[in-house]
Amino acid sequence: MNIYGKIIGALLGLIFLKWPGLVLGLFVGHMFDIGYGKDFSKRGRFAQFFSSQDGIQRQSVFFHALFSALGHVCKADGKVTPDEIAVASALMDNMKLNGDTRQAAQHAFRDGKAKDFALAPMLDEFKKHCGGRRDVLQMFLEILISASCADGRITPPELEVLEKVARSLHFSRQDLHFLISTYEAGQRFRQRGAHNSQQHGGSHQSHSTYSSSHSLQDAYRILGVAQTDDDKAIKRAYKKQMTLHHPDKLSAKGLPAEALELAKGKAQDIQAAYELIKETRGMK
Repeated sequence: MNIYGKIIGALLGLIFLKWPGLVLGLFVGHMFDIGYGKDFSKRGRFAQFFSSQDGIQRQSVFFHALFSALGHVCKADGKVTPDEIAVASALMDNMKLNGDTRQAAQHAFRDGKAKDFALAPMLDEFKKHCGGRRDVLQMFLEILISASCADGRITPPELEVLEKVARSLHFSRQDLHFLISTYEAGQRFRQRGAHNSQQHGGSHQSHSTYSSSHSLQDAYRILGVAQTDDDKAIKRAYKKQMTLHHPDKLSAKGLPAEALELAKGKAQDIQAAYELIKETRGMK
């Protein structure tokens, strides 16, 4: 329960109006506390799950922004399909959202599906509450891209909404398409790893169209470099990508713990891509 308003109101009332002021200040402070609590409860109903006021602001806004934006993307082409609902549910599973927190995510998703949903103001509030930190904003956009791609493709109306989200978060259209490209490369690269494991386990697939050269091309895409770049440029790109996606750094900057599992997966892709490039080029 928030009591700061009552304490401050009572003290100010006592100073200026003596004992009658204390009673009046206590009442005014109590009303402030009620309004303060309601303000946070409107943010996707996530406020109750965080202990500090700062945590309430940052993390409840993050979740509400993420799932309402996803709902808006899914509704962009006129209808939310069962596959898209399954994608949203899978994202909640990946983020280990259960019970009341999962219900709150579902409410946010439904909010975002509304035709008159105010996407830009919601994103402005999100951006403000995460302090405009570009790495957190990029991770938010990457999670949204991964969910949007999970049903197999991004339709033109969905892409249009993603571009609106990117603009609101101060990412260019080129930035967005780069992130989509790196996500798709990461998906193929991860499947390549699974395919190799199947081969070693005795389940050989002789007709795979994803060759080692394709794998290497995707490794370069994941780091955002060209095969013609020198070793120093590749190391710089690797360090930059790891800094952007390092779970500990993102946690310190306000990314909710439930979203860190997705950041860990991205960091693992970056590490695996760099190791393949190092091995291929004979880098130390």
